[in-house]
Order: sequence, then structure tokens, then C-alpha cells
Amino acid sequence: MIRRLSVLGLAVLAAAGAALAQQEIDEARLAYNLAHYSKFEYRIPMRDGAKLFTVVYVPNDAVAGGGPYPILLFRTPYGVGPYGAGKLRDKLGPHAAFEKAGYIFALQDVRGRFMSEGEYVNMRPQIENKGPRDVDESTDTFDTIDYLLAHVEHHNGKVGQWGISYPGFYTAAGAIDSHPALAAVSPQAPIADWFWDDMHHHGAFILPLAFRFFARFGVAHPGPFEKDAENFDFLTPDGYQFYAELGPLRNANPKYLHGEIEFWNQITQHPNYDEFWQSRNLLPHLKNVKAAVMTVGGWFDAEDLYGPLHIYRAIEKNNPKATNVLVMGPWSHGGWVRTDGDVLNDAEFGFATSAWYQEHVDLPFFERYLKGQGGAPLPEALVFETGANRWREFPAWPPPGVEKKELYLGADGTLSFAPPTVEGEVADEYLSDPAKPVPYTQEITTRWAKGYMAEDQRFAARRPDVLVYRSEPLEEDLTIAGPMTASLWVSTTGNDADWIVKVIDELPGRVTEEKPKEDADDRGGTQLLVRGEVLRGRFRTSYEHPEPFEPNRPTAVAFELQDVFHTFARGHRLMVQIQSTWFPLVDRNPQTFVPNIFEAKEDDFVRATHRVYRSREYPSGVVVGVLP
Repeated sequence: MIRRLSVLGLAVLAAAGAALAQQEIDEARLAYNLAHYSKFEYRIPMRDGAKLFTVVYVPNDAVAGGGPYPILLFRTPYGVGPYGAGKLRDKLGPHAAFEKAGYIFALQDVRGRFMSEGEYVNMRPQIENKGPRDVDESTDTFDTIDYLLAHVEHHNGKVGQWGISYPGFYTAAGAIDSHPALAAVSPQAPIADWFWDDMHHHGAFILPLAFRFFARFGVAHPGPFEKDAENFDFLTPDGYQFYAELGPLRNANPKYLHGEIEFWNQITQHPNYDEFWQSRNLLPHLKNVKAAVMTVGGWFDAEDLYGPLHIYRAIEKNNPKATNVLVMGPWSHGGWVRTDGDVLNDAEFGFATSAWYQEHVDLPFFERYLKGQGGAPLPEALVFETGANRWREFPAWPPPGVEKKELYLGADGTLSFAPPTVEGEVADEYLSDPAKPVPYTQEITTRWAKGYMAEDQRFAARRPDVLVYRSEPLEEDLTIAGPMTASLWVSTTGNDADWIVKVIDELPGRVTEEKPKEDADDRGGTQLLVRGEVLRGRFRTSYEHPEPFEPNRPTAVAFELQDVFHTFARGHRLMVQIQSTWFPLVDRNPQTFVPNIFEAKEDDFVRATHRVYRSREYPSGVVVGVLP
């Protein structure tokens, strides 16, 4: 116990030291910007008359003949304060290297947020055929660029745009019908479609993200404002406890939100992929993109992994002549500018990947297309290979030469590329109890645990409601690349169920009692999550029209797991885990089919026995792409 407390104490001290170091870095960055930039505030009129509040930072040396400089635009719903003359931000660009390289930074509150006029609409639908006063995010971007070019001095006539997460969505939308001056855009961890990013995965509701985010972000403001609402007070650090005590999701309004969060109400009224969600899908509209595009994402992004992969693919499909590259690193959400990128939870990457990306990828991309500098162009796909811990480049993503192979579930928890030979309805089963759901992380948090996607899964494997399948130790390295597909035959004694499939890298060896987990030299037996995904079973044939299961009838379910690029080293084992709860990351499925789970009552939540089949007639497994 004394040793454990000392380790915890050291961890607290380390965290405090890191926070102090970051504060010193931010203060130094602010001091630099105060000395080298002048701030100007504009209210830029849009084509419908609404004025968007925009802050512009111009290098001081421009007045003395320096420059001209390109404009780097950043549009956000999170505020561009501090507001007022003489009050500067500590961060103007993606990272400090941009501020020292020389750019004019334009930061804008999007329509209806903070100091900008107009009505705010979450994931504002794109208008395909616009009238002269119709507005969407692409027109607001176009009008903003037009104004900046006419009213800001010392620019070189070229504009770039960037943003992470929601600002990444605005960046991708801004590339549609690109303004002639928009030369380079970088959507980073961009939202593409909130039925697939952030809020849902294959129809399953991502509870801690949606609740915590909209409890603050969704608070209505009567007019312009400089400060957002306060964070929701959970009155406990334990999110598992909080959401368990919340009970059915229908309790959220009477207990906490009181019907005052409009978008939460809309989410609960639209449980299926209907027109409400379809209209907010940006992907079909990513056309007429003339700017060079660098889409950036993280393999361990707990919020927006779908977005960067699918935005890259949509731009590639709809704009075959566009310069369009994909960068995927070993990062959590925005980790390329918010972390060192050398480690995430139980995964180690060998070196500070974020600093390498900032120096060799991010800044050179904008330097090349906005200044004519920056060296050679990037490859089509620059991706980090986890497990081997190295950057790789390919002419396309997924890379050419990938061979599809299926990992089959076998008897006694085995896993191999050999198809099953046993006949009949042979299955493994478990009792799924919504009252005692499997936790998705060991971290005690009310947020979504950013590191859960790289967490040791032994805590889950030891539960009776989690099926575990392991391969023999690998005789040689095995690299998988691109999307994976879970292909299962299942049944349930109920008439609805969720299916969670996790692909795991099991490290060889054992953790001994003498060496605690904190000893970084002993990771033996770690079950490192490589990819996990969930399907809400009612959506197995259609996301628009859900349907119940017929109890006890073997039924095929198949769903795509997000892309990976990972090498399972020689001596490691592949592992697949299957379960039906992942709480509170995913809300509880009552396992009784009701038209709208957001309206399910307490007595709708029932225990059910789920089966996963593994015979010649009913083979189950995971289809992976093997890279030679």
C-alpha cells in the first residue's frame, strides 16, 4: 500500500509539474505575440446582412516593409476572445512555429456564436442550389475571404484555413466551391456527420460526449455574448456511477436538462438516420474543391475518427484533380498539437511524433501552398504504423496490395485464419445485464476517456459477459491496414442487442507481482486495444428503418470497424473480444425493442442471453486487410 501511494503521489506531482511547464510555455508564447503582432477587430457582413465578428492579427514588421504575408483563417463556435483592443491570445495559429514564420491570422466567431450575429445551427446543412441570399458555411467562408482581401493590408493574396474538431468541420465546408484565393485547407479531426462522428457509432449513442458537451454548448444565448455557459456539475468524478444512477435516458430532461437544450431534444426525437441527420452529412457536398487539402486525424481519436477518413475519401472521389492528402498519426483528439505524441495510455510510440509532424508536415504544407516554400509536396497518404512505431507513405489509402483475410472465431476461445469445420448451431454465449454493464475504461472520469482506445483490456476480458478469442503466438510480424469488418452470426433471447467487437494486440509474457504496472519495463500480458466498434443491432439492415431480432434465431450482422495501421509483432497474439455493453461510452440498450430508445422505460431494460455462432454454416470473425 505504501508503495502504491508513493506511485500515485509521484503521478500527481508529475501532472502538476507538466501543468506548470505548459503554463510557462503559454506565457512565453503570449509574450512573443504581444511583441510581434497587432490586433484588429472587424464585423464582416455576409450576403444576407448578418455580421460575423472577426479578429485579425497582423505582424508588426508588415508596417515596416515586411511581408507580404498569407492569411490563415480559423472559424470556430468556441469563441475568438479575449475581446477588446489590446487583448491578445496566446495561440494565434496551429502551433508556435506559425507565429514565428509570419502569417496574418484571421479568427472568426461563426454565425450565431459569441459576438457574431445570425442564428446558430449545429452542423448547418449545406445548400446545394443557393439563391443570392442563401447562406451556409461555405458561403460564410467565401464572403469572409472576400472581405479580408479587400480590407486587410499587407497580405499576399493567398488564404489558408485550418481547424480541429468542430472548427475542422468549418474548414472542410469552407473548401466547397473554393474561393479563388483559398489555396490550402487542413481539416483536422473534422466532423463529417454527427450520426457517425461524436454522437453515434453505427446507431449507438455516445452518451458521455453528447451529454457533457450539450449540457454546456447547447445552452441558448439571447444575443451576442463573450463568455459561454459553465460546465455541467456532475457532483461526482465517477461517470459510470452518474450515468447508472441517471437510469433511462428519458430521465435526462426532468433530472438535469429541463427541456432547455434544444439540440439534445432534437437528438432524442431523431433516433434513426432520418432527414434530420442526413441533411447534416457534409460528405456528399464536398465538391468543387480547388484548394490543396491536407486532412489530419489520429488513430486513437475517441471523438472524430470517422470524419477525417471519410472526408479524405469524399474529396478524393468528388474532386479527382484536387491535391488531396491524408495524414494519420498515433494521436488522441487533437493530440498532434495538445500532446507530445510519444505515449497514449498503455500504448508507446517511440518518440515525440507531434513535434515531428509540426516541423515536417503541418507548417511545410501551408508554407508550400501559401508562400511557394516548404519543400517537396506530401505523399498521398502519410500514416503512422503503430506496433512498429514508424511513419510510412503510400500512393493511396488504403495502401495498394492489401489482401483481405478473415480471422475466424473457434472452439475454446481460439482465433485463426482457418475457417471452422464444425457443423450446426455451435455457439458461445453470455448473459448481458443492462443493470451491470461492462465498463469501457478503468479511468474514473465524467468525460469520455481520451485514452480508452489504447487501453489494456484485461479488466474486460475477466468478465463473464465478454467473449475472448486468442490466436497462437505469431511466428512472424503481421501488419493490418485499412478498414476491418466484423462479420458475425448471432442470436439473442431478447429482441434487440448491441454488439461490440474489439481487435486487440496481446503482448507476450506475464506481469509479476513484484513488478507493478507502473514499471514501464514490464508490459507482459497487456491486451492493447487496437480498434473497437459497436453496432446497435436494430440497425443491422438499415439505419433509417430499425427492426427487432427474432428471439433465438441465428442472424447475420456485419459492420465496419474504423481503419487501422498496426503491426502485430512476432511472438504477440491477436485477440478479439465480443460484448454487448460498453458503458457509459455507449448508452444501455434495453434489449427490448422499443421504437425510440431515448423513450425507453425502466421495465424495458431486461437481461438477455446472447450467442455468437462459429460453425461452417454460421461462421463468425473479423475481416482484416493484411499488408505484405
